[in-house]
Amino acid sequence: MAFEEDARATGADQDGQNLRRRNVPDHSSSNGNLTQTSPELDEKKLSKPKTSILKTLDEWEFLIAPLLFTLVSFFTRMYKIGLSNIVTWDEAHFGKFGSHYLKREFYFDVHPPLGKMLVGLSGYMAGYNGSFEFKSGETYPEELNYTFMRLFNSTFGALCVPVAYYTARELNFRRSTVWLVTLMVLCENSYATISRFILLDSMLLFFTFTTVLCWARFHRLQNQSFSFEWFFWLLLSGISIGCVTSVKWVGLFCTALVGLYTAEDLWNKFGDLKMPKTTLASHLVARVVGLIIVPLLVYMFSFWVHFLVLENSGPGDAQMSSLFQANLRGTEVGKDSPLEVAHGSRATIKNMGYGGGLLHSHVQTYPEGSQQQQVTCYHHKDANNDWFFYPNRNEPLYDPEAPLVFPGDRSVIRLIHSQTGRNLHSHAVSAPVTKGDYEVSSYGNTTVGDEKDHWTVEVVSDAASRDRSKIRTLTTAFRLRHTSLGCYLRAGTVNLPQWGFKQIEVTCVKQNNPRDVYTHWNVEAHWNERLPAGDPGSYKSPFFRDFIHLNVAMMTSNNALVPDPDKQDDLASQFWQWPILHVGLRMCGWDDHIVKYFLLGNPAVYWGSTFSLAFFGGLIIWYLIRWQRGYEELQPIEIDHIHYSGLYPVAGWFLHYLPFVAMARVTYVHHYYPALYFAILTAGFVLDWVTRPLARKDRRLEWAVYGVVYAVVIGLFVLFRAIVFGMQGQHQQWRHLKWFDKWRITD
Repeated sequence: MAFEEDARATGADQDGQNLRRRNVPDHSSSNGNLTQTSPELDEKKLSKPKTSILKTLDEWEFLIAPLLFTLVSFFTRMYKIGLSNIVTWDEAHFGKFGSHYLKREFYFDVHPPLGKMLVGLSGYMAGYNGSFEFKSGETYPEELNYTFMRLFNSTFGALCVPVAYYTARELNFRRSTVWLVTLMVLCENSYATISRFILLDSMLLFFTFTTVLCWARFHRLQNQSFSFEWFFWLLLSGISIGCVTSVKWVGLFCTALVGLYTAEDLWNKFGDLKMPKTTLASHLVARVVGLIIVPLLVYMFSFWVHFLVLENSGPGDAQMSSLFQANLRGTEVGKDSPLEVAHGSRATIKNMGYGGGLLHSHVQTYPEGSQQQQVTCYHHKDANNDWFFYPNRNEPLYDPEAPLVFPGDRSVIRLIHSQTGRNLHSHAVSAPVTKGDYEVSSYGNTTVGDEKDHWTVEVVSDAASRDRSKIRTLTTAFRLRHTSLGCYLRAGTVNLPQWGFKQIEVTCVKQNNPRDVYTHWNVEAHWNERLPAGDPGSYKSPFFRDFIHLNVAMMTSNNALVPDPDKQDDLASQFWQWPILHVGLRMCGWDDHIVKYFLLGNPAVYWGSTFSLAFFGGLIIWYLIRWQRGYEELQPIEIDHIHYSGLYPVAGWFLHYLPFVAMARVTYVHHYYPALYFAILTAGFVLDWVTRPLARKDRRLEWAVYGVVYAVVIGLFVLFRAIVFGMQGQHQQWRHLKWFDKWRITD
């Protein structure tokens, strides 16, 4: 096996003399250096001289092979890509998000913006104007070149193949294994299928692949620290990490893998007593800049462009702060709103916590506790978000003809729900979900009620003035302290059950924490005929605050994506089903007139890679037992190969798979696809390792074994090609592909 260029554990003595090893008989050469015979060198000695053509092909294989693989990859990802002219599966989401970029309308989604901006770019390049609604199952209009948009996305999927090829080379696999890993990615039916639609998965996979390639190449350059190429691949690693995280947060798992490697790398260097402290510090600074600061800048830059492009008011406004919304074109937030709130003013009250919604109430009541009218936070525009500012019950009744009274800091007020006329109320009853807080409800009316309807205003800050004697639209941040109980009105990140329509729970928290932004509120929209209109758009919201705000809102919404026990989701699947290919997914309707696509993997790739994960675990246990018994059969260079080319792909699989075991959110088969890549790399390592004796003894026998594996992988892809390229007509004609009941290719 050609280990002569294999990367070694950084920080260790590169000649292997000073590696920490068991005290067992030494089989090294007289000068202490380990010897390793390369089977490729042996083959060159034993084989006949090659003809000039074969020699040229052999020398240029590193360009010819990936080029051929890439051409086939583009074919498998693009062949008949425009056959289905209907909105398929999650094209309904991501195509619509692309439309928002073209119309420059602000929207909200749980994923970072980079992938969706690329979808918008594909629409722009296709001449699309953003007018189509992308309703699921709807036929694309003739003026929308959906085929081009799909081709744009499929390019990312096709480019995964050459990236896999070069990654396998950097992991120091033999040529036969490099081809196998490349073929497994090329002939993975699920990769080919999901790359053919307007989705984010092909982009996520591409940047996952590039991150692994950059990491592998950077590791191979450890003996050339601080060289131009070393810095180049370190920078590329950071950019790739930033990109994969900016498509989906699943990219954080890939980031964790590189972080794990970096921690081990620096720890090894820390243990190298020969390394000067300045050199060690330089390594630390280089990695902080390249692998932390650069990815963060890439991630933040994607949001900066996101905010820059989406300058118009849109469906996602309510997720952002009131100041942010007020600066969007066409917004109603703060439009013609008087600047100062008075008694009798009708207003919407926005929670200033990250991802906060509007104070809301509706006629539905709590099923337990006080059973009074529910109070929640809601992210959408609704008349149930409107509240009147009224004097407290110890003051004269509100008189619309009397002089205006402006509540401010330390004022005691009542808030009356405009649609039901009930008072914002709290009492010593436990909240429905957060039991340590008090329940907040709507109770009574303008005349019926008690002192538990009273709230004391505590002004926190004002972006427009130092005067705290008044509450100003958009700019004043204030807290509402319950006058009787002393608790504070709060809307955190907890969602109510289905009886509360999954809206955010509003409670009265007992702890007085002025820094808790979830207890901060501001007036978003304001109506009062007796007051002149103001210009709230003159105040800008800082980028960094908007960036943090949107990310926390994304996190909150992501956590709310839990399975609904009252609904059956036929497309959802469980984590244990993915590695064994227990289930597939119908991407569209299954009527005879519809072109049907079924998301299912290549059985050889799935089962082979899953078996390899278990086999690798057994292999490690085997060598550990033999090492403990004093056997010395692995040279340090081979241990390093197992470590970096075998153990790290397995670690990557665990990092991408185990979080979905613990997640409470709804999951689907495509959530396994990044983890599958690491399983494929593990399969490549295992087969490369166990066929070493064949490579040393007879390369023809080695290629015969690999040829059989190639044939199986390619053959199964061809067998299941219809689920990739589209099934036309009656689905019963593909009954032979339904190997198991969960493979619902036919009913």
